[in-house]
Amino acid sequence: MQGENGGRGELADFLRSRRAQVRPDDVGLVSHGPRRVPGLRREELAQLAGVSPIYYTRLEQGQSTNASESVIDAIARALALTDDERAYLHELARPRPAKRWRAQRPESARRGVEQLITAMRDVPALVLGRHTEVLAWNELGHLLFAGHYDRTAPSRPADRPNLTRMLFLDPHTRELYRRWNEEASRSVASLRMTAGRYTDDAALTALVGELIVKSPEFAACWAKHPVQVCTAGTKYLHHPVVGDLELDYEALHLPEDDGHRLLTYTPAPGSSHEAALQLLKVSTRSVVDVWRRPVAADHAG
Repeated sequence: MQGENGGRGELADFLRSRRAQVRPDDVGLVSHGPRRVPGLRREELAQLAGVSPIYYTRLEQGQSTNASESVIDAIARALALTDDERAYLHELARPRPAKRWRAQRPESARRGVEQLITAMRDVPALVLGRHTEVLAWNELGHLLFAGHYDRTAPSRPADRPNLTRMLFLDPHTRELYRRWNEEASRSVASLRMTAGRYTDDAALTALVGELIVKSPEFAACWAKHPVQVCTAGTKYLHHPVVGDLELDYEALHLPEDDGHRLLTYTPAPGSSHEAALQLLKVSTRSVVDVWRRPVAADHAG
């Protein structure tokens, strides 16, 4: 994934994965002879997009980095890409000039943003960095998602929780999500979008490599090349203290183009989920104790 060659590999993998999902008869093409791979051949996609097979092959192999927007859009239409997938294809096919990453101070949430989420006493809130690491959380956000972590962990770069790593490798977090498979797929799709935008980010490459090695489920999902911008939706949780929760989330991208996001979680007004969240707010000590209990054997793998 890292650097120019990594970006080319991502482009090839993405286009191959999407070609494999389109059957010739779905787009009015007549299939002649046996096929070694499912879906469209390169020359068939080129025909649908109105470009030469040689040009398309060069593009897929990363040998052409100056494709026009109209050509990329034509390929996206031929593959019936979603809006998010189309944006991702533009990022890969016309990459931004690679930056020379220098050693920098660890990322941190802006003081004003930390003050904002601290003042949100009735709403769980987190500030995430580009690599889905928790840069800050308020008390309710901590109790909701990671009571087994030290409250001050986000202030220490070496100890920061990472939501993607927790989702796939932490059994406590796995127990938290009632729809774990849905959450896992959404998490990988969002990380793919980030990876497409920051192809030269070594820390992001390291995170993906770690998860591929340590989690077969992550590796399998990553190989499918899902792509989605996740800005809103519903979390279906089973909290160890207050039970089932349904919370609407909003992911707000903060300015300055550093990849930081502010996440908030709210229940429907007057619902049992609102009452459960209020109970969580006054159960600090018991929440931490329950979060830190051993995980049942059938969830530990």
